[in-house]
Parts: sequence; C-alpha cells; structure tokens
Amino acid sequence: MLKKVLKSYDYSLIIVVILLSLFGLVMVYSASMVTAMQRYGFESDHFFIRQKIFLLVGLVVFLFFAIVPYKLYLNNKVLIPIVLISLILLIGVLKFGTIAGNARSWFDFGPIRLQPSEFVKVAVIVYLAAVYAKKQQYINQFNTGVLPPLVFIILVSFLIALQPDYGTIAIILLISGTIIISSGMNFKSILKLGALGGVMSIPLVLFLSDKIFSATRLDRFKVLVDPFAEGVADDSGYHLVNSFYAIGGGGVEGLGLGQGIQKLGYLPEPHTDFIMAVISEELGVFGVGFVLISLSYIVLKGLFIGLKGKDPFGSLLAIGIASMIGIQTFINLAGISGIFPLMGIPLPFVSYGGSSLLQLSIAMGILVNVSMFVNYEAKYKSKVNMEGPTVPPNKKSEFKA
Repeated sequence: MLKKVLKSYDYSLIIVVILLSLFGLVMVYSASMVTAMQRYGFESDHFFIRQKIFLLVGLVVFLFFAIVPYKLYLNNKVLIPIVLISLILLIGVLKFGTIAGNARSWFDFGPIRLQPSEFVKVAVIVYLAAVYAKKQQYINQFNTGVLPPLVFIILVSFLIALQPDYGTIAIILLISGTIIISSGMNFKSILKLGALGGVMSIPLVLFLSDKIFSATRLDRFKVLVDPFAEGVADDSGYHLVNSFYAIGGGGVEGLGLGQGIQKLGYLPEPHTDFIMAVISEELGVFGVGFVLISLSYIVLKGLFIGLKGKDPFGSLLAIGIASMIGIQTFINLAGISGIFPLMGIPLPFVSYGGSSLLQLSIAMGILVNVSMFVNYEAKYKSKVNMEGPTVPPNKKSEFKA
C-alpha cells in the first residue's frame, strides 16, 4: 500500500517547485545584497539567509500537507476553524498589526513578520472548494448554493481593504471567480452572483473611496500612459522606468549573475516586486524563460490535475491553487512591464518573502496530495476494475450469477 502511494506522487511537479525555489534563493541574494547594506544597514547576505530559513521551514510544511489527505478539509470540524481563524487573523492585524508600505498587513514577532492575508488566499480556496463540492445537488439554488460563499468573499475583501491591500483583494476575487466558474454552476446563477456581488461591493467602495481613489493610486494608472513623460519619469514613473531599463538592459544573454545595475539603488524593491526585472537584466532571455516555463508548468499541471480528478472537491482545490499561482504571476509581470499598475505582488517561489513562501508551501502540499490521490485511483483502482475482484477458491460460488 505504502509503495503504491509513493509511486503515485507527481515527482516532476515537486522537482520543478524545488528548482524554481532554489533559483529564487540565488536571485534573492543577487538582487538584495546591495539593498541590504545601503538601505537597511544589514549584512549583504541578510535576506538570503532569511529566505533560506523560510525555504527549510517551507519544506517541512510542504511535506506535512503533502501527506495529510486533502479530504480531511471537507470535515466541518476542520473547515469551520480554518474559516474562523482566517477572519480572526484579518481582524487582529487591523488592531495589532505593523504598518509597512502604507498598509497594516503584518504581524511583527521580532525577527519574524507574517502577513495573514497571504494564508487567507489558501483558506478561501479550501472553503469555496468544500462548499461547492458539498452543494453540487443544489448549487444553483440562490439561498443555499449561491449566497453563503458570496458573503464570506465580501467579508474577507472588506477586512483586507481596511489594511488596505487591494492587490490581494484582486487576487482573491479572481481566484473566487475561477472556482465559481469551474464549480458546475450554470451561467444564469453566475450572472446573478456577479450582479449581486457588484451591488454588495458599492457600499464598500463608497466607504473606502478616499483610499481607493487616492492621488497616489490614481497616479499609478496615469503612469501607464507614458512613464517617460517629462515630470513623470523622475516622480511617479520612476520605478516603472527603471524596471524597463533593467528588462531591456540584459538583452539575450544578460549582463551576468550579480552584475546588474538597476538593483544598485534604482529599483525600489529589487528582491521582491521587481525580482523578474533583475533576472532579465542579469540572466537575459534564458533566466526569464526558465522562470516562465517553470511557473507555466506548475499552473498547467494544476489545471490538468483538476480536470483529471473525479472528486469535485479535489478538482476545485487543484484549479483554485493553479489559478492563484497563475494570477499572481500575471499581476506581478504585468506590473513591472507597465501593463497593469504596480500592486506590490511578489513573484511566486522567486521573490523574497516568508509569508508568501509558507503559503505556497501549504498550497503546493495540498496540490501534490490531490495529485497523488488522482494518480492512485487512475493507476490502481482502474486496474482492479479491469481485472475484476480477486476471489479465494472457497468463495467462488458467492460470485456466480
């Protein structure tokens, strides 16, 4: 039994995640060594060491969630605490959290700083997947199948908006939309859900209008028109312009690992939001290609697992996790390339950040576990069905017509 289970794990997915994380660790050191000394007064390897520690902790977390059967989260004794803890953390960070980057989004525990909203992404995926898996028979009934999940999504979005962290809200809403579309809900119910969500969001937008439509955030949209315009390049467009310089400066082959220029005080967060710009400048097309191919493989593999699985809960979990990684990747790359406004979203597995790494470790552990069950059923359950039951000699008469 154990041997069959071990054979059923998707080791290609595990290897890609490990290689991408190790690549990210190297790039965090390259991107952060000057910033660590000049801006923060740390040793050059400060962020590298912290990222390495989070990677090791993340490995333990990943192994734990890769072993725990994913169907356990369907149990209300597990699911309800996940939901309640998520809400408590979001409320608690508003009262006791630390402000950084104009947002009260972190719990500061001395040397460790955790961002609850990162873990809430996974909680939302688990909750929505469980709810829609349980409600398959009446998924299109408004009061029972449509309304309850919407209330949870709106509540989570409201609490995160108070921090404020609109990038995370965008990710959660897009993930939720992906799971809802994949849940089996008919088109009429989806339209009804979208319309109701829009109406329920109006008070939220009005209540936070001064923060949502602040001059700083509106400038992020104006910058997209022409970041090189006079008076813009040295002000609100400064970050985007230097991102362009980094992306274009590497050419095909790149300047060489550690030889980038824009990380020397020009890019604001070279080891987090703008790490892909540093990769482009130092490693060129090959470095960027490695990251994009690896992330694409993870996303497509997750979607394939979701489509292959016969269990609605496992399928929705896989699709939700794959969509989270894909959406977060797109928003990060769109921000540094001037397609979307910058939102402060890290690049999965590559950017520096303990909360992001731990959250991804949980998500990938769950995805690998779902994949194991899907592969196990495909390999061994189907084999049993084709061969028929094994019948002891003295029991054959029980199976005669």
